[in-house]
Amino acid sequence: MKRVGMAIKELHRSENELAGELLAVSDRHKADHELFYLGRDLARWSQRHVRRLAEVGRDYGLHLDSAPQGDPAILAAVRQKGAELLGRHHDPAMLVIRDLRGLHRAAAGVSLDWEVLAQTAQALKDRELLELTKACHPDTLRQLRWANAALKENAAQIMVAD
Repeated sequence: MKRVGMAIKELHRSENELAGELLAVSDRHKADHELFYLGRDLARWSQRHVRRLAEVGRDYGLHLDSAPQGDPAILAAVRQKGAELLGRHHDPAMLVIRDLRGLHRAAAGVSLDWEVLAQTAQALKDRELLELTKACHPDTLRQLRWANAALKENAAQIMVAD
């Protein structure tokens, strides 16, 4: 059971990280309404997953924070300063591609973690854990598809523009 707890803890961490990355990308690309608003909505999905993982983690002796990590005001200020610095030193259009690639990789990793947890829940016949994976993993798959679609939508235009 210790390994199951480790898997839950890792998924909790990676969902928290994905939520943070979605918010950071959203902040860096405020001018692109889809990236801004949809990024924030998708981050809320991961934040909800974090809360649900913290709840189920108690059954495995874990004490996970049910709130997203960090002070939102401090994180927003750090993200804004980072966006300003990046904007001064890099091509903003290429940052879109970099950010979408990063989101895709992060969502793919989270998806794999959900798969591991689902297989574990089935092996243990843990209905609560299995229901959690069935409820949350489709959200992650949608986050992954969105990042892929956004990358396809932006890549050609960005790469051939002068």
